Amino acid sequence: MRLPAKTVERLSEYRRTLLECLSEKKNYIFSHELAARLHITAVQVRRDLMLIGYSSVQRKGYDVKELIDTIGTIIDSTESINVAIIGIGNFGRALAAYFKGKRSKLNLVASFDTDPQKINKVIAGVKCYPHNELEKIIKELNIKIAILTVPPEFGKETTEEIVRYGIKGILNFTTIPVNVPSWVFLEEYDMITSIEKVAYFVKENQL
Repeated sequence: MRLPAKTVERLSEYRRTLLECLSEKKNYIFSHELAARLHITAVQVRRDLMLIGYSSVQRKGYDVKELIDTIGTIIDSTESINVAIIGIGNFGRALAAYFKGKRSKLNLVASFDTDPQKINKVIAGVKCYPHNELEKIIKELNIKIAILTVPPEFGKETTEEIVRYGIKGILNFTTIPVNVPSWVFLEEYDMITSIEKVAYFVKENQL
């Protein structure tokens, strides 16, 4: 069964929260506790977990380690997937530093840039290749996911390039929406929109 994108997003958040629970030596958790940590409802948590066929142990709640493993079998690929960052400026560098080692099935194997000062250097633990070698490196390293952090004016052109070279999933951090064919999964994140949303609720709470 193909899960809705928002459900997959929440499952990833559940796993991250459950890993925090394990580090706190918390081995069981109830749906309302998990919901409270993520600022959602317990009903939503139970609905999502029922969707993947998982139920809690009566009186104890969910087995944290078991649930982490169950979520992993649902949302992780059976084989590792290679990822690249396109545009290793300040934001791209910060993403690379954060990303490394976070998930065993997602490997950040390359970054790309046009700046001669960055090319062929290891930046935030990942080698930077010249932009004009996109096709060659994507195919050589079997890269399937691209994180796009290029300047906005290059977003559409770069997207067309990497789709042509075989990229199957794109996380777009530029401020320009891009178009992809149906066989490519696209997630777009606009930080300004998120900040404006926060600012709106700050304003409303002050009324």
